[in-house]
Amino acid sequence: MPRALLSVSDKTGLEGFAKALTDLGFDLLSTGGTHAALSEAGLDVRQVADETGFPEILGGRVKTLHPKVHGGLLATRSAEHQQQLGAHGVTPIDLVVVNLYPFRETVAGGAPFSATVENIDIGGPAMLRSAAKNHEHVLVVCDPGDYERVLAALQEGDAGALRLGLARKAFAHTSAYDAAIVTWLDTLDKEAALPETLHLSLERAQSLRYGENPHQTGARYREVGATSWWDGAVQHSGAALSYLNLFDAEAAWRLAHEFSAPAAVIVKHANPCGVALAETIETAYARAFEADPKSAFGGVVALNRPVSEALAADLLANPKADVLIAPAFAPGTAQRLAAKRKNMRVLSAPPPYPAGLELRRVDGGFLVQEPDTVSLDRSRWQVVTERQPPETEWRDLELAWLVCAYTKSNAIVLVKDAQAVGIGAGQQSRVDASEIAAQKAAGRAEGGACASDAFYPFRDGLEVAARAGVAAVIQPGGSVKDAELTAAADELGLAMVMTGERHFRH
Repeated sequence: MPRALLSVSDKTGLEGFAKALTDLGFDLLSTGGTHAALSEAGLDVRQVADETGFPEILGGRVKTLHPKVHGGLLATRSAEHQQQLGAHGVTPIDLVVVNLYPFRETVAGGAPFSATVENIDIGGPAMLRSAAKNHEHVLVVCDPGDYERVLAALQEGDAGALRLGLARKAFAHTSAYDAAIVTWLDTLDKEAALPETLHLSLERAQSLRYGENPHQTGARYREVGATSWWDGAVQHSGAALSYLNLFDAEAAWRLAHEFSAPAAVIVKHANPCGVALAETIETAYARAFEADPKSAFGGVVALNRPVSEALAADLLANPKADVLIAPAFAPGTAQRLAAKRKNMRVLSAPPPYPAGLELRRVDGGFLVQEPDTVSLDRSRWQVVTERQPPETEWRDLELAWLVCAYTKSNAIVLVKDAQAVGIGAGQQSRVDASEIAAQKAAGRAEGGACASDAFYPFRDGLEVAARAGVAAVIQPGGSVKDAELTAAADELGLAMVMTGERHFRH
């Protein structure tokens, strides 16, 4: 008679699965709470402790760590192994159903240290690994979602095709579980900015239309056991999302949520090309679009307020966006957008989650850094010029500084009256970035603000900003020529603020 060992924390579908196993002739073996649940359901199930002759001890910490369990799991069906099993009174186990203590859920619930430690499963991972190693002879099931297909295969008498995939899933499950424990232990070390090692366990969450280019396959992966704002996003219409759609939408959505006021952000090739704040979202969008209509074509529009009927009409009147993302849509507007712009991806989404460690692939590994956070704390900034910016210029300086931090370096951003009117992005020369920003502003920066993501090494970039008509400049400072730049700003009649913090984005 084949035997199945069942020991689960997640009892979803357990009773029906176990009953179906008994109908197929399986003898059931179980532990603790699983044994109680199956017995209450009227099933004939044997305690592991009765099998091993050794009781559960240490408050349940030791239940299945016994040769009669692991011998039964690890034995092949060879004559040598079967002879040894017989000599020691060990019976083979043919199927293992195990899922682990809810460690992630315990951490997420804010449990104290003692409770969290008790939710580190030891026996469960050991059984999964033993069964998965011996998958040619033992079926291993760690996901209740697999019950139906496992039963179907057993009923058909051919579970062989499932064995390798289920074994891989079991090892992936225990690997992800261990990674979660390591991550939790890292949070207990308050002194380490970056841990000694990183243990990533990722699962494919979304297949994409293609990668960065159509000939590349692409997908979105997420950390096992975690969720993101992308998981809460709903695509109402449009073509399938591609790698770059997600990449650009991530940048736009995060920038849009830097603001409490109604804000519209338009991103193209991961760089903002239009950003504006206003009293209404309709006005914010109109001003963001007019900042650079040419670049807005085919971009991502992100709004931090719902889309109204009037705003939907404005969106349809302008050249198409590839992606539109907002918190919500007024009744009928999503359908109206879908009818007029069949390929535009229309999404609603929750706010973005806090940013985690940033990883970027290099040969043989990754570059890892903390996320770049932008402070708008004026008390940490210094006005180094004779001229002091009035409050209206301070507000433009803050917006320019924030947008600049979201723009690929070298970056220059010109802002006037809460509208980014000129953005120069991704240039090898800061002067070139300044000239591009001034050209895009086309005279609209008069009396506004200019931000530079890194210090000005020479006065030429400052002169370009002055010719564009700005009244105030914000930059990190830190150049050996800071004193000369301050004198140049005084000469040009500019107010200049130094933040002491650079915001490169490559």
